Amino acid sequence: MNGYLLFILAVILISFILEGAVSLLNLRSLDPRLPVEFADVFDQKKYAQSQEYTRVTTWFGLLQNTIMTILTVLFILFGGFNWIDQVARSYSFDSIVTGLIFTGLLILISGAAGLPFSVYSTFVIEERFGFNKTTWTTFILDIAKSIILAILIGGPLLAFVLWFFETGGPLAWLYCWLVVVTFTIVLQFLAPVLIMPLFNKFTLLEEGELKQSITDYAEKEQFRMKGIYTMDGSKRSTKLNAFFTGFGRFRRIVFFDTLVEKLSTREIVAVLAHEMGHYKRKHIFKMMGASILQMGIMFYILSLFLNNEGLFAAFCMDHVSVYASLIFFGFLYSPISMFLGIVFNFFSRRHEYEADTYAAASTERPMDLISGLKKLSVTNLSNLTPHPLHVFLNYSHPPVLARIQAMQNLKA
Repeated sequence: MNGYLLFILAVILISFILEGAVSLLNLRSLDPRLPVEFADVFDQKKYAQSQEYTRVTTWFGLLQNTIMTILTVLFILFGGFNWIDQVARSYSFDSIVTGLIFTGLLILISGAAGLPFSVYSTFVIEERFGFNKTTWTTFILDIAKSIILAILIGGPLLAFVLWFFETGGPLAWLYCWLVVVTFTIVLQFLAPVLIMPLFNKFTLLEEGELKQSITDYAEKEQFRMKGIYTMDGSKRSTKLNAFFTGFGRFRRIVFFDTLVEKLSTREIVAVLAHEMGHYKRKHIFKMMGASILQMGIMFYILSLFLNNEGLFAAFCMDHVSVYASLIFFGFLYSPISMFLGIVFNFFSRRHEYEADTYAAASTERPMDLISGLKKLSVTNLSNLTPHPLHVFLNYSHPPVLARIQAMQNLKA
């Protein structure tokens, strides 16, 4: 049997088994005893609901992963990629346009396969636990907008990548890397003003105690910003969140309207101070730099597997092409991607602790952030006792209980 096919099937199977085993371990780690740190915000009924939410979403994730894994394996073994390639080639366009059609059809098929799971998750599970605020109109419009953006933004970018790999010679991977990096940086500036408003409404925070407190803190930290905004997160969910977006003069602070509603002024400032910690400690730039480096390595390795006949034979392909090489390489790269994801998550968790420490020091009120984290956990029905292996593999943030205990140690 084809060696590439054996490797790809082994990777898919091992990933499936690992994810399933870790999910089951995570379910076993659910502790019915409420942690004492949360006794002031969680009653036993609400805590039981948070654990039930973890159980339901975990079992649903296992079901989705099982079905999608089976479909993926069958699609590979029965020549699904070759059938898509034949459809794309039937229009007799040049290789770049054919590649765009091939990739677009694969994305549509993948999206269609995942659509029932997205619908059930949104309108059944999230609805059952009181999170869902998404209407069918919003749900359909979100899909339509995402498709349009993929065509308008992703299409030209993919066309450039295909063109460079077909005409750029040995240094094509370098040209692709530079183009994608430039595109990514430009998008960081444009997203807050052009893309994000397509999905949510951003409103300047009205004058009052909250805006004044945030402004005073930002001035104390010498933090320049475009403005302080609320976002209509309640349009889709009751969950809470806040973030910085943009760079330079386009930088803005954004709070979900649900967060403004649920948290006190001092708790919101503490959440802002945490985000400020990420900025001051240059976490965003460090992670972006690491991502750019990882992207360069990926493009170089990809260049070594372009038009590999053995790889194409594994997918039952009649024709060799650059555009299909990009898709097939993704299967080969997935173990490296998983390993890098674990490394990135490790540093991301460290950054969260550093940001918490900065917030506690800069506000001189660590208890405000602790109480804010508790409310976030209650409202979002967070799992307070995740399994350590699940955290190691999948968590970009430390468990909230660990964060609270770390800040309590700081306070002491």
